[in-house]
Amino acid sequence: MYKIYFKTLGCPKNEVDSEYMSGFLGKKDKFKITNKTKEADVIVVNTCGFINDAKEESIETIFDALYYKKEGYCSAVVVTGCLTQRYFEELKSEIPEIDAILGTGNFDRLGEVIDEIMNGKNIYEVTDDPSFDYKANLPRDYSNNYSSYLKISEGCNNNCTYCTIPEIRGRLNSRSIDDLVKEAEDMIQNGIKEIIIIAQDITQYGVDIYGETKLVELLKRLAKLEDLKWIRLLYAYPERITDDLIDLMQEEEKICNYLDIPIQHSVRKIRKKMGRKGNSKDLVNLIEKIRTKIPDIVLRTSLIVGFPQETEKDFEELVDFVKNIKFSRLGVFKYSKEEGTPAFHMEGQVDEETKEFRFDKIMRIQQQISLENNKNLIGEELEVLVTDSDDDYYLARSQYDTPEIDNQIYLDGSSLNIGDFVKCKITEARDYDLFASEI
Repeated sequence: MYKIYFKTLGCPKNEVDSEYMSGFLGKKDKFKITNKTKEADVIVVNTCGFINDAKEESIETIFDALYYKKEGYCSAVVVTGCLTQRYFEELKSEIPEIDAILGTGNFDRLGEVIDEIMNGKNIYEVTDDPSFDYKANLPRDYSNNYSSYLKISEGCNNNCTYCTIPEIRGRLNSRSIDDLVKEAEDMIQNGIKEIIIIAQDITQYGVDIYGETKLVELLKRLAKLEDLKWIRLLYAYPERITDDLIDLMQEEEKICNYLDIPIQHSVRKIRKKMGRKGNSKDLVNLIEKIRTKIPDIVLRTSLIVGFPQETEKDFEELVDFVKNIKFSRLGVFKYSKEEGTPAFHMEGQVDEETKEFRFDKIMRIQQQISLENNKNLIGEELEVLVTDSDDDYYLARSQYDTPEIDNQIYLDGSSLNIGDFVKCKITEARDYDLFASEI
């Protein structure tokens, strides 16, 4: 029997892929998944290759795995994911110690590949079509039994000028509504109480197979499933957020009052260069509409600073926008100049020192906004999902928090179980975390 250790980098979409890979191996008696690196016969590194920082982390992780191999802790290293799809030839030629390389379109071959490399072969396989065909009947090894991601489509048709996703993951490839509902039913049978809807852009869902977006119809079907507590929406591009979607979120209790809308920038000139539509007025109007319909909505966004030709005036407009909107959650990326993207060749590239300054300034502003928002919750009663425990507290999050990226609630309670939903009262607020007592 071979013991397999997975190291997953990048976004939740990669986490889903690792759960499928683990599921493929679990079908065979000869494989056992371990959470201890030094116990593994094979280390599988599921990489991210989206921006420079992610690429560097992926390369460092590969070399860490190869160090374990060199020291005799494991016998082989397999590398898959976004980095391999994008830089297959470079990895193959520059890091020959890697035993196997798989792309994003053929990671279901992992079991057969491990058999071959453990018999002394090297396997390097990346298909021209990077899109994987997800199906409800594929085996999947969930990382927990209370919350999980449902990937409703792969790839993207947005063609943002800074983004490598179409190259890495291909064009939009939506799954059918029936297939997604079937997988959601399987998830619930495995104990899942929260389903998190993800794709590169969930508002594109269905356009390729139905001729129009079908996100609202999918959500209505999912909301009818019994024993499902929360449905959370990630990565809804503002350009295609419809009144129907807002109305459904207002009406349907199972859909969390939480929406991730990656705007990237507010200034029309920069948005146009990014390949994004609209301007700050359009964004303000949308946000006001959402907040009017759903007063307790928590909005998360992501921004890019230092995009080519972003002037000081452009940046200050973005700063004013952030101060005025006061997003509940906000992340910032420093523009990463990526080969193969239109923005790579744009004039007016911004220097790294300026990017760092702009990054720090917005993050400091958001830190204060987050603290003020959290202080306003002191004394409030929330229903939370218990996700972990340590020596002093249970760890939990509310409907307003996505796992691993948003607020964590340190909960003082007794005899709680992981996966429980409990009521609590917020007692203390920090910049990004809350403390609470069980009611």
